[in-house]
Amino acid sequence: MSERATPDDAVVLSLADVEQLAVGVLEASDVSHDNAVAVARSIAAAEADGAQSHGLMRLPSFCEQTLCKKIDGHARPRLQSPPSEAATQRGTLVVDACEGFAILAIELGLPELGSRAKESGIAALAITRSHNCGVVGHHVETLAQRGLVALGFANTPAAIAPWGGKRPFFGTNPIAFAAPRRSGPPLVIDQSASVIARGEVMLRAREGRDIPDGWALDRDGEPTTDARAALAGSMAPAGGYKGVGLALIVEVLAAVLTGSTLSHRAPSFADAAGGPPRTGQLFIALDPAAFSSSPFADSIEALIEAMCSEPGVRVPGARRFAAREHARQHGIHVTRALHDEILRRTS
Repeated sequence: MSERATPDDAVVLSLADVEQLAVGVLEASDVSHDNAVAVARSIAAAEADGAQSHGLMRLPSFCEQTLCKKIDGHARPRLQSPPSEAATQRGTLVVDACEGFAILAIELGLPELGSRAKESGIAALAITRSHNCGVVGHHVETLAQRGLVALGFANTPAAIAPWGGKRPFFGTNPIAFAAPRRSGPPLVIDQSASVIARGEVMLRAREGRDIPDGWALDRDGEPTTDARAALAGSMAPAGGYKGVGLALIVEVLAAVLTGSTLSHRAPSFADAAGGPPRTGQLFIALDPAAFSSSPFADSIEALIEAMCSEPGVRVPGARRFAAREHARQHGIHVTRALHDEILRRTS
């Protein structure tokens, strides 16, 4: 199997280049300018973090899906009224993504979610009838930058088998958490219910590389290091049965609660087969000042300082922020094959 691309067989792009390239190829694939810009920002942010599985690798598939209308590239998300007036008073918000990309719908809802949380101490935002929402951690980080503690949940097409089963049923169903800090960027924790995000297996399958032991199972429920066999099988849950439990929790919050399509019924995010996935996301924002008279900033700094007092311990997300700074200064590497494939779609 080949190794990851080196500078000799890769193209170096600035983050601005990534956004420009993504906007161009999306607009050439019948995506409106607003949607293209939102998705391009998400892709560039993922590349900056080193999360290539949510970056430019996704563009060819997104284009195929918009061209066949599995994703409505011209969707205009709508902020809906909750089922009751009382729900409005409780800070409940609902945005219909209208079978388009989740990114624009989330961008529509997050500012109002932040304002409602500041007003009432806590608020929740449900996104319905949506598609891939990119890196969930980016959305909760946006709320943390406003001084809020935030949680994000997303249900995704089936990838994890129930405990004791072999057939994919739950999505990798990521969950993300963010909290503001006085010194440095927000604390951000972003993880899936599987050992690794399915996109990482897709990336390795695309590059012809094996995956590590423990990432996935083949269609017979046996451990595999073959990325293609893994994609035909299921993802290994993080922590065994506990990962399956986490996937179920996220499924209830992001799909059942929001009235979205359940993971085992949702068509794949990765190809043009089937109709719109219509999956969901849920975001919860909390204002620390509404819960305690103790200074939140002092307490969280004391917590992190104590945690990191032992040599070798690092703050979750520290590597991601370091990758961002490196990407801003030096750009990111894209395989020449992927770059060429994307460029062909702009012509």
